[in-house]
Amino acid sequence: MLQELGKWASVFFISMIKFVGGPLAGAATNLGYLETVALTTMGMMTTVLLFTLMGPRLRRGISQRLRGNRPAFSQKNRRFVKIWQRWGVFGVSFLTPLILTPILGALLANAFSHNRQKILLYMLGSALFWGLLLSGLVLSARQALL
Repeated sequence: MLQELGKWASVFFISMIKFVGGPLAGAATNLGYLETVALTTMGMMTTVLLFTLMGPRLRRGISQRLRGNRPAFSQKNRRFVKIWQRWGVFGVSFLTPLILTPILGALLANAFSHNRQKILLYMLGSALFWGLLLSGLVLSARQALL
């Protein structure tokens, strides 16, 4: 039982930091498909919930630490602004699991939008979509290699 909890915790906590790591950890620990999808989705959504519901003070402090003395309009920042202008919360939510981390995705979505309900709904949809797809791909690849 403790081993199973350890497996679940590893997938959950890895997914809180880097979403793509969740399905990889699920495959490495021999978890089932639905367990991996559920834990990966819950890990990302825990991070998104924390950064969305904890308020502007927490987000401001973390974004200042992450930003440091970097220029305000770097190539990367311009790319985020273009994505936001074209796709909004949906675009940031869709890219969060693959390209961004749940932390950065939640910070960006909350920096540009104050509609918490929309952020949570789109992030949940994105986490479920990518969780189902990536877990299926990773677990299929694991079985094909074994």
